[in-house]
Amino acid sequence: MSKLVIVESPAKAKTIKKYLGSDYDVVASMGHVRDLPENRLSVDVKKDFAPKYAIIKGKEPLVEKLKEQAAKNDMVYLATDPDREGEAISWHLAYILGLDLNEKNRVTFNEITKHGISVGMKNPRTIDIDLVNAQQCRRILDRLVGYRLSPFISQKIRRGLSAGRVQSVALRMIVDREEEIRSFVPEEYWTLDAKFLIPKGVGKKAFTAQFYGTAEEKIKITSKEQSDAILAELDGVSYRIAEVKKGTRKKTPAPPFITSTLQQEASRRLGFQSKRTMRIAQELYEGVDVEGMGAVGLITYMRTDSLRISEDARNQGNEYIRTRWGEQYLPEKPRYFKTKASAQDGHEAIRPTMPGLDPEQVKSSLTSDQFKLYKLIWERFTASLMANCVQSTTNADIAAGDKYIFKASGYTVKFDGYTVLYEASDDGEKESSGALPPLEKDMELKLKELLGNQHFTQPPTRYTEASLIKALEENGIGRPSTYASIISTITSREYVTREAKSLKPTELGEKITGLMRERFAKIVNVKFTAQMEKNLDSVEHGDADWVGTLHEFYDDFEKNLAEVKKAMEGVTLKMPDEETDIVCEKCGRKMVIKTGRYGKFIACPGYPECKNVKKILNETGVPCPKCGGNVISRKSKRGRTFYGCSNYPTCDFVSWDEPLKEKCPRCGGILFKKNTKKPKVYCASEGCGYVKAEE
Repeated sequence: MSKLVIVESPAKAKTIKKYLGSDYDVVASMGHVRDLPENRLSVDVKKDFAPKYAIIKGKEPLVEKLKEQAAKNDMVYLATDPDREGEAISWHLAYILGLDLNEKNRVTFNEITKHGISVGMKNPRTIDIDLVNAQQCRRILDRLVGYRLSPFISQKIRRGLSAGRVQSVALRMIVDREEEIRSFVPEEYWTLDAKFLIPKGVGKKAFTAQFYGTAEEKIKITSKEQSDAILAELDGVSYRIAEVKKGTRKKTPAPPFITSTLQQEASRRLGFQSKRTMRIAQELYEGVDVEGMGAVGLITYMRTDSLRISEDARNQGNEYIRTRWGEQYLPEKPRYFKTKASAQDGHEAIRPTMPGLDPEQVKSSLTSDQFKLYKLIWERFTASLMANCVQSTTNADIAAGDKYIFKASGYTVKFDGYTVLYEASDDGEKESSGALPPLEKDMELKLKELLGNQHFTQPPTRYTEASLIKALEENGIGRPSTYASIISTITSREYVTREAKSLKPTELGEKITGLMRERFAKIVNVKFTAQMEKNLDSVEHGDADWVGTLHEFYDDFEKNLAEVKKAMEGVTLKMPDEETDIVCEKCGRKMVIKTGRYGKFIACPGYPECKNVKKILNETGVPCPKCGGNVISRKSKRGRTFYGCSNYPTCDFVSWDEPLKEKCPRCGGILFKKNTKKPKVYCASEGCGYVKAEE
């Protein structure tokens, strides 16, 4: 009996085929095959939001091939990803291929390993229509909001803009934070920081302590005058240890990753944008060729918000820990992390499929990015199984004369536990990590230094990808699987720019948020959007009807939109043009940057009297080594920067490496900089061979 298994990607197909053998054909659907066409709304609102699906443009030959292959086989299994989107893809495939929805032809794999595939194939089920309806509901909801709101915003602000149900809330959060920063008024405060020495013969090392106040209350110092007055009172007083408290504390490891925490930690530790993290995680899940093993999935499914792990994986991880570090590095009782009540517990946490396979064993088979992410996932999972870190703490109160108190604290590591391997990047100590010298009650201290230091309270920081994802998750906005696309959308549309790791709203982003806040308050209301997510979850659990859920939202939204259109009839919100230092050679005005259908361009502000326009060229100020024209920077389709001649196509000079204004000291040619992990400056002139020594 011949069987066909349909998955989403060729990489996954290759890995699964290896385990299923010759009785099975395994093919890829290349993601979605049927969807709402983009060139129209494709939803019949009057007929209870009936979707008008069609084969995705360009996928017709693939669909025909899938039909042919399905016809040749006695059984078809739908093995798309185990989530809402995967379930919907299977449902669309079943429709296209004419499969019976009552037949148990749906299989899911939590991990692409021999065991994971065996478990999946032994437990086929029918397509989960509640899961499909939840995906349909979200898809139609987002289509309605996007296609009804975007034209309105484009008309009122600028052509080509878009709005979305979740992206607009994320943008509002970033804009709100920027407004908080602008309105922040710094407050002055002072600290009194002391250094003390203990008696000779006991110890030599100085230790630090901070002014606290009196024994009765903490004193906040808000001015130099107050600071100077206290320093004057402290002049000449004696210092002694009033109290010493010694104790032990335990630090527990962080749980294994879920989708959101993986994106946050990869951003903080590796500098990966969430989109990059999810792409690499998908590769590790679907399977990579590992030397000596062939194609194998190295991690479990990467779209999950469950902290559950299988007992088999726990046992394998424990065995690795026992062998490498010893029995003492395992806790007395296994540690179980509690999953949030709102989480979808269908999958395990993100973990290595083979806990005994440490990163160094597979390093040679992985790309640099794959290795970094696998190492992060492996270490986090392994550490989550390990014993607590045990610290010895010391807290001391220091009496300054008869009135004031200073406080000092420190700790030493008694047992490193899980920290021998991994410590979360947001898990660092706020206090001094050094040990205090041996301190005893009533010990006399010698003051080495006492300084009054001025400080100012700081405004809240801008969101980074990591902190925005954390905020979205905490507020129940979107789902972990959507965070990467949300951030990608608002940055690619230039509503938000990146400054180092920070996300800063552009003037355009603020203008859109201002309009949305004023006219569509519900759409950008955090609590309302979070409730909508709960409603979608209810559809998934079979507790709510998807059509009713759409009516509940859309009927009110459509009424709101009609009222706003009437109120703003004839009103447009002007965006000021960005002035450049380029002078229009036709009329002498300073030209401005405008945005049209095909992107940004430079134009004369004197239009329609003066119609002078220019392309935006990102000039490097370096002459072309081939023809002497200007070298300009461009972007490839994948967003990678490369350099070419402004006289293209007449001149075909192109380079991935950055040309520098600095001349080669050996031959006078143009120097180039290779922007890799270890940057290198070199001369490309034939026969020169100059390479700049690393400084």
